[in-house]
Amino acid sequence: MGQTMCVCSRASIIIDNKKYYFVQKLDEGGFSFVDLVEGVKDGHFYALKRILCHDREGRQEAQTEVEMHQMFNHPNVLSLVAHAFVDHGAKTEAWLLLPYMRKGSLWSVLEKLRDKGSSMPEKQILQIFRGICSGLKAIHDKGYAHRDIKPTNVLLDEDDRPVLMDLGSMNRARIEVRGSREAMTIQDWAAQRCTISYRAPELFNVESHCIIDERTDIWSLGCVLYCMMMLEGPYDLIFQKGDSVALAVQNPVSIPPSCRYSEGLQMLLSSIMVSNPQERPNINWVLDQVQDLQSRSPNTQTNMV
Repeated sequence: MGQTMCVCSRASIIIDNKKYYFVQKLDEGGFSFVDLVEGVKDGHFYALKRILCHDREGRQEAQTEVEMHQMFNHPNVLSLVAHAFVDHGAKTEAWLLLPYMRKGSLWSVLEKLRDKGSSMPEKQILQIFRGICSGLKAIHDKGYAHRDIKPTNVLLDEDDRPVLMDLGSMNRARIEVRGSREAMTIQDWAAQRCTISYRAPELFNVESHCIIDERTDIWSLGCVLYCMMMLEGPYDLIFQKGDSVALAVQNPVSIPPSCRYSEGLQMLLSSIMVSNPQERPNINWVLDQVQDLQSRSPNTQTNMV
């Protein structure tokens, strides 16, 4: 923490021989902090993510996150502007310089709608959701899975272009589980890295001989779509009440009768949120369905308050 205060008090940092002024703190959680910084030369704002690496394993995890960012050049996956590793004795800080999106996360936008007693028009839902799917397709096409898709990990720019962020939980899409020990390892990892109310059913009780694949993201994607429609995740209240999310996800998702979105959108949601991963569609199918819905109702303004 001493170094953190030092960085802020100096009011500037240097990455790749370029100077950036500290503006303000944006967020913090776990072992990472996010600050708003301004480029001295270009005058642009950036988000500086600082990860505290307490050991060699922590440094490797930060390095993996850097490599995940560098793997993609896609408008719906957050790019990495620059990075650096700063050593302080036995400890290291990883600095990831990322684009700053003033509108914030999808979750913050949904919260504002809920506070106003409003809702998101179906046309806007489809536009944003299509972008999320496009970013996820780019990840899956590379043979990886995100593993922590949720509204707080989707940023929006001024034109509502969604960008997937927080690539620290990404790993190879296909994981073959051989034996109860491996199953428990995967289950423990998921408990730490995959947000509980957006976690796929197969990650709660990992079978001793199975294959975990990228369709864990499809389940989470369905939870995000539900959240865009209802302004809360399908299992948020269950978690908040202390009830079992692991038990709840075994049942078909319940769409409230009060839902006023189109039958097509509701059917898409039900098709995505299938408990059995073998029956769950892949990202290409989901993207095709979204594009079809957009073409059939390009001017839909359903449920706009």
